[in-house]
Amino acid sequence: MTGPDGSERLVKKHDFVQPGPLVMPSATAGLLAAALALAGCDKPASQAAAPPAPPVTVAQPVKRTVTDWDEFTGRFEAVEEVQVRPRVGGFVNSVEFQDGAIVHQGDLLYVIDPRPFEAVAAQADGQLSDARAKVELAKRELDRGLNLVQTSAVSEQVVDQRRQALQAAHAAEVQAEGALKAARLNIEFTHVTAPLTGRVSRHLVSPGNLVQGSDTGTSTLLTSIVTLDPIYVYFDMDEATFIKYSKLWFEGRRPSSRDTANPVQVTLAGEAKPSHDGSINFLDNRLDVSTGTLRSRAVVKNTDLSILPGQFGRVRLIGSAPYEALLIPDVAIATDQSRKIVFVVKPDDTVEARTVVLGPLDDGLRVIREGLKAEDRVIVNGIQRARVGAKVAPQTAQAPAGGKS
Repeated sequence: MTGPDGSERLVKKHDFVQPGPLVMPSATAGLLAAALALAGCDKPASQAAAPPAPPVTVAQPVKRTVTDWDEFTGRFEAVEEVQVRPRVGGFVNSVEFQDGAIVHQGDLLYVIDPRPFEAVAAQADGQLSDARAKVELAKRELDRGLNLVQTSAVSEQVVDQRRQALQAAHAAEVQAEGALKAARLNIEFTHVTAPLTGRVSRHLVSPGNLVQGSDTGTSTLLTSIVTLDPIYVYFDMDEATFIKYSKLWFEGRRPSSRDTANPVQVTLAGEAKPSHDGSINFLDNRLDVSTGTLRSRAVVKNTDLSILPGQFGRVRLIGSAPYEALLIPDVAIATDQSRKIVFVVKPDDTVEARTVVLGPLDDGLRVIREGLKAEDRVIVNGIQRARVGAKVAPQTAQAPAGGKS
């Protein structure tokens, strides 16, 4: 170190050096600033804001009195069906109905040429007149014989013969009357009329064709007529359902359809709800051994004639006595493998999955037999946003409407 006088000397460890202002080079200052910046990065970052709870719509189960209905597939058949056949043969003169129209009992359908039968009737009428003349002659001869026998002019044998001749004349008169009646009936049968009121099929025989007529079922088929109002619907009840109904009847909880006209409701193809009402009026006396089902029949009102024989329909039959039940929209029910579950919002707004036992649909809502309470809040909208154990933002629905999600 250089002294005040310019001479150099060594500084010992114990020599005190007066500190002066510290001056750093610019490069050193930059490194220090960078070090301080890196030190600042080591501080923990502020926590990210948690996402809000997803909104869902909840509703409490509806409590009301319901009645179970069982559904079956049925086919409609006419209460009465007639095949129209002629009772006399001959050539068809005319067809007097429109194909597929409604006809009434007594309406004229076909006209068969009546001239051959009119000729037979005229002949029978002449034979009757002849028989009546013979009766008059036999009466006069008998009266004359009765007068003569008193004077012994004729024998008793002659009187007996004349009495027998009168009886034979009466018999011939009766036969002639019968022949005339038959001939007139045949003339009447040439006008084929509708035996009942209903819808007629198409005409199967055109004018000019020869038809065969008889009372033995071998006559020509002309057309057919079916009644439409009311109409039958036949359906097959499985053995398990029949046993269930029998048990309910023994317990006094449901009347038997054998002695009570239990109500039914019918839904036609393409309909969402029943459109026709009816009642049970027949149960077969045995189960079909090949299918294990019981043939059943209901009679249904068809005032608008919208149902035709041969149609299919869904038949709902009353299956229980009225009872109190909880109901929810069908869209609130999910499937977990073989279980049916619903999602319930607990008091802390977390989601819980509940296993439920389902009943039938009633007025658009599903009956819940087990698994829910009346005060439970069931998610009816936004199920896809709900997670078991996670919080949700529940919003109360105005009313549980089936079919919305």
